[in-house]
Amino acid sequence: MVKYLKKVLENMPSSWLSTTTHRLDIYDERLAKAKFLEQFELLSKSNSNETSVLNNLPTAYDYIRLGHPLSCVLEWSIAHLHNIKPKNIISFSSQTISILAILRKNLLEHKNTQIIYTGNSLDFLDYKSLKHNYGYNFSIKKVKKLSDITPFEGSTILVSDFEKIEINDLNLDIDFFINIYKKLGSILIVNGNKNEHYISDIQHVRRRETIAMTPISCYTALQALISNSNFSISTPNLEVNKKIVLDEIITISGAKTDPIVGSSGLSIQYAIMMGLVDFAQENYYGKSIKFIVPPNCYGGTNDQARRVAECINNVEVIDLLVDGENDMSHSIDLILDEIAIQNDVPFIIAEIPTNPRVEVPDLNQLKAILEKKRKTNHGDNAISPVFILDQTFCPNTPFLDTVDVFSNISAVSYVSGSKFPSGGLCTAGYCVGNNKTNTLMLKIKKHLHICDNQATDLQYEILAKQLPSMNQRIIEAYKNTRNFVNFITKTLPSAKINFVSKDLADQGFTPSVFSLDLPTKGNTLTERENYKRALNLKLINLMITKIPNQSKYCVSYGQLKGSYWTIPATSTQGTTKEGDKDYIVRVSLSPKINLKLHKKIFSEFVANI
Repeated sequence: MVKYLKKVLENMPSSWLSTTTHRLDIYDERLAKAKFLEQFELLSKSNSNETSVLNNLPTAYDYIRLGHPLSCVLEWSIAHLHNIKPKNIISFSSQTISILAILRKNLLEHKNTQIIYTGNSLDFLDYKSLKHNYGYNFSIKKVKKLSDITPFEGSTILVSDFEKIEINDLNLDIDFFINIYKKLGSILIVNGNKNEHYISDIQHVRRRETIAMTPISCYTALQALISNSNFSISTPNLEVNKKIVLDEIITISGAKTDPIVGSSGLSIQYAIMMGLVDFAQENYYGKSIKFIVPPNCYGGTNDQARRVAECINNVEVIDLLVDGENDMSHSIDLILDEIAIQNDVPFIIAEIPTNPRVEVPDLNQLKAILEKKRKTNHGDNAISPVFILDQTFCPNTPFLDTVDVFSNISAVSYVSGSKFPSGGLCTAGYCVGNNKTNTLMLKIKKHLHICDNQATDLQYEILAKQLPSMNQRIIEAYKNTRNFVNFITKTLPSAKINFVSKDLADQGFTPSVFSLDLPTKGNTLTERENYKRALNLKLINLMITKIPNQSKYCVSYGQLKGSYWTIPATSTQGTTKEGDKDYIVRVSLSPKINLKLHKKIFSEFVANI
């Protein structure tokens, strides 16, 4: 196995280290990781390791933060060492969330958890916050030697700190082994058939609250494995890169607080949510906490909010209708009035522009509604809302400047770094707050560290190189998108296009993504819907086959080159309720693209409808 791994690492496609979003046309979400490893196993048995062969393996995960070829290979390798199934091995970039994933499952199953450790391997855990803010119940036990471990009614976790890949003794009475690798993350081993029902839930935590061990970290671990040596980790210029990144974020956003940089957009969002829960529990003890979230926004946002509410008794998610016939400002006004009467704590999460309909509310109207003074049913002043803005589609817009729309309310904004900030080269995300959120930002930073979801050294290096050119790239990508949208409008006038108006663009809203609602036909609603869905796929398949070097079927935005096509209902809205999904085409264009060729292929599509 080691000899084969060595050849694989020598011949692996360069994209295994650099690609952040993968092809959906060769991806089966139900078989994430499994389909990739089934074929990889066959290659290992035939000792086939050519670059072309490795490059043709099916997509392991649609997002790199969920997993990727190198995380799968690392998990496969460790499974082989232990003679167990690869699905029982799960790697994390975080040292702590591998523990939190088990605690979450046991919280919902009302099951006890015992965490065993030796040495100083649990110094990084904030026991008090995990119990008080997250609601997790567990006991801690330090042992001098593993033979001191005694039977326990519940789950037993053994946490160990290693500097190289070690083989665990799976014969011990341990349910979960968590091996901590400083600077790389952690690897969780699910031990025994009786615990395999935990696997999907643990994977879901990795999907929503953190990221998989990064490609470069997996590569480092695999290199150490094949040489049977300690990890070799170098972090040159880290402090210089951090300063560049933080200064750039402040300049771009106009924010007055120190930025916080996490391993992904959802890592940042989880820190925001848990930081706000912590703030509310401290300042409004016993009151109900209401997260107000659009039901058709990005599926990760939706799912994560409901997962937080599932774990904490006084947290609830309220649907915020924002798209189509529903106006965001009006919807927020109605909900805040009701929450005020109940004297609950309102936290609003919204995307501007919305995804995938690319709509922007009337900001002056939104400002007035958020600043509106409300009363409880007892006539007291109601708790003011906190506005949490996902501005991934317009990271160049300075929403939090002191003279801007959210200057008089508590507002936090965040951006997925896998989009424009890094040009698609890493997953890191960041958040900033206005001058009314100093205390909130400290709470957010605290929970980012509790979850060990800070950006990695390489992510800082990539952002330091890419952020200075972000605003110019956004301008160029918007010009290409406006050009393409105008062309589609003339070529296929019966299609409905959702894109920002020129007036909004003049105000600074210049996204490079639009949604395309293709014309349909049929005698019934079902026939028309089925026809449109088939047409969606026909268009995407034509684009990716005719322009394979530029056009990609994946969930992406803000990349350095090419175009990216997806259907939100089957990708970004994957966990959204069926009735709220959008079965339309979402298209994003980059600063560098052969627009003439894209227009030519789209014309071919229209001619054959």
